[in-house]
Amino acid sequence: MSAIGVVSSCSCLRPGVRLLKPGMQKMSSFGLHTAARCAAKDYYEVLVLGGGAGGITMSARMKRKVGAENVAVVEPSQTHYYQPLWTLVGGGAKQLAASARPTGSVMPKGVEWIKSQVTALDPDKNCVWLENDIKISYKYLIIALGISLHYEKIKGLPEGFQYPKIGSNYSVHTVEKTWKALQDFKEGNAIFTFPNTPVKCAGAPQKIMYLSEAYWRKTGKRSKANIMFNTSLGVIFGVKKYADALLEIVKERNIALNYKRNLVEVRADKQEAVFENLEKPGETEVHKYEMLHVTPPMGPPAVLINSPVSDAIGWVDLDKETLQHKKYPNVFGIGDCTNLPTSKTAAAVAAQSGVLDRTISLVMKNQLPTKKYDGYTSCPLVTGYNKVILAEFDYDGQPLETFPIDQSKERITMYHMKADMMPFLYWNALLK
Repeated sequence: MSAIGVVSSCSCLRPGVRLLKPGMQKMSSFGLHTAARCAAKDYYEVLVLGGGAGGITMSARMKRKVGAENVAVVEPSQTHYYQPLWTLVGGGAKQLAASARPTGSVMPKGVEWIKSQVTALDPDKNCVWLENDIKISYKYLIIALGISLHYEKIKGLPEGFQYPKIGSNYSVHTVEKTWKALQDFKEGNAIFTFPNTPVKCAGAPQKIMYLSEAYWRKTGKRSKANIMFNTSLGVIFGVKKYADALLEIVKERNIALNYKRNLVEVRADKQEAVFENLEKPGETEVHKYEMLHVTPPMGPPAVLINSPVSDAIGWVDLDKETLQHKKYPNVFGIGDCTNLPTSKTAAAVAAQSGVLDRTISLVMKNQLPTKKYDGYTSCPLVTGYNKVILAEFDYDGQPLETFPIDQSKERITMYHMKADMMPFLYWNALLK
């Protein structure tokens, strides 16, 4: 599944609340948008690559700066997903249809939607290449291409998803299989994984584990479930305050926590998962499973690997405070495709969009950027069907909390914010 057009897996909070009022005020100026498959022009003042959360948000902001006719978004996907909802879809608390809207309905009115795939970037000549050798030039470029999922890097996948007992909340094609596997569980190992790569929202791989545990308690199956969280990391969460709270939950709910374990193979026909012990390279462990939730390896979109705009790995190479490219002053980035050293979440996109808007405004006036992004990101850690720990933090992994309460505590109010308020804010404020 392409990462383009799919947003990150955690909801926005602090920036989302701030955006509600202006977003609602602007609602009337947005509507359904249709466009030809090919670009109407071969030059735009602002060209946005990607129609996910970052791309749509920035195209709306740029429309107000330079006029809709001078902005274009390159996005091949016909459907725009609010992926933070997929945690709850996989747990049976929400319907998949609630997470989807036609891309045309979220595209800012009047902005050109180029329904094509980017095949190459040439920042030295201020242009990009699309499918069918179409060349589009720009004055300013915003890269918002998201992150790519790589199920194929796990032996036995993605074909293993044809079998029961296995699902993944990270793909529209497999998230409902998670709920089916959860319901069909009888007894045995329930395994939840975290890969040895950067991922969208570091909390998401364990959220479904807590929901599953709660569901089995509710249905009388908990005593028959041996729940395991096999993570490639050496910690359960990167911020100590929230990690300590999660460790208490893991202990209370009798969940086996196995560090430095990376899923390398799925034998779906035998219901076996093979993990490499990262502390002893080459050594593997085989576990039978009655349910398996897979978080896939992830990486930069293919078009960014070995691109002039990317670092050695393939992430867009940005100044972490201004979001301006380190080499090309008219190139900018936002969201999951960048090398900003913070968690890849929709909350980060919301915070970054305000900084990037100010940065581009000053660059357009030949002035130096002044507003600085502090790395703010948020991850509502769903720990049950009515409980959430709201993690908010900065570049340094220090809590950067919105509310005058201890956010490391499980709270019903935060669950309703995650499940109900944030989707509304996303569709009606952030994207506007």
